Amino acid sequence: MSAFHTSGVTNSGASRSRVVSLDPLRMRARRHHAHALHRGERIWREGVAPIDLWIELLHGNGLEPRAALAFTVAQDFEADQFTLGKLPFEDIEKLYGLQVQELAVFDSLEERALVQTRRGNTVLVEVDAFFLPDMRAGSYRREHAKTTIGIDVIDPDARRLGYFHHTGYHLLDGDDYDGILRPDGTHELFPHVEFVKRVRDSLSGTSRAEVSADLLCAHLLRRPADNPITRWRAAFPEHVEAMIARGEPYARFYASNVMRQLGANFELLAHYLQWMREQGFDIPVQANAAARKIASETMVMQCRLARALSRGRSEPCDASFDLIENAYERVIPALADIVC
Repeated sequence: MSAFHTSGVTNSGASRSRVVSLDPLRMRARRHHAHALHRGERIWREGVAPIDLWIELLHGNGLEPRAALAFTVAQDFEADQFTLGKLPFEDIEKLYGLQVQELAVFDSLEERALVQTRRGNTVLVEVDAFFLPDMRAGSYRREHAKTTIGIDVIDPDARRLGYFHHTGYHLLDGDDYDGILRPDGTHELFPHVEFVKRVRDSLSGTSRAEVSADLLCAHLLRRPADNPITRWRAAFPEHVEAMIARGEPYARFYASNVMRQLGANFELLAHYLQWMREQGFDIPVQANAAARKIASETMVMQCRLARALSRGRSEPCDASFDLIENAYERVIPALADIVC
């Protein structure tokens, strides 16, 4: 916190002095506007938390995050869930010159994080959402849940910090600061911590777009050998039986780890393909539309299933599965034929 002194003149002509306090952390939070991917109309308002964090972290450092979304083409179905979306660290380094390293916490999380943030690095730490004010609509002061934040500024004297999380940049202080960093040393086990440091300049313009296209080809080569929607469809009747038997709480977890993972992933893919078109690559409009169809129809399916389960019955989903399966064939194999 800093302050400066100014002199002013009132309407009566009397001179007066005032102190204007400047709060760098609060000013930074006010300056940060969410990336376009997190503004406006969205199919999935709750996206994939690890990706949302990186979108805002990159954006907050003046970098274009859409270039890093090529990995979305490799999503697979893993028998009971879809692959969790996560930006590969190798892609981040190639595109932006940012390297992610594990941070050894050998005495105090606060001290180790303070060292790195003072070097201009961002500290990625798994924390309890119970202490995150940006989660007021969810876990904040209500329930304990794991989530990862990116801390870039720490003021230990004021017990305050600034952090990237979900779709924005936020501040916390006081008891929340103590709950996250535990400066009193009460961590029974230290959380997993990483830090992000710059090792070279970020790519931009044509170079960035060409590297992103190379990454797209590499990820398409690791795509599922067959249509993952078909495998999900085969497993779905058994999943519905489990949701009916175990009730609404389990159904919420299922929707988050299956339908949201699929829908939010393909909504990001649609944005990525549009960005690639804007860079001059010959990406078919049909591929973009097919990715959006997967995102939107998965949302429709989730809503229908929720209504059916509330009545204790199953919901015929063949029409939705037909649309999603066909859309997948129009986007992933089609892209592989074009790009690779």
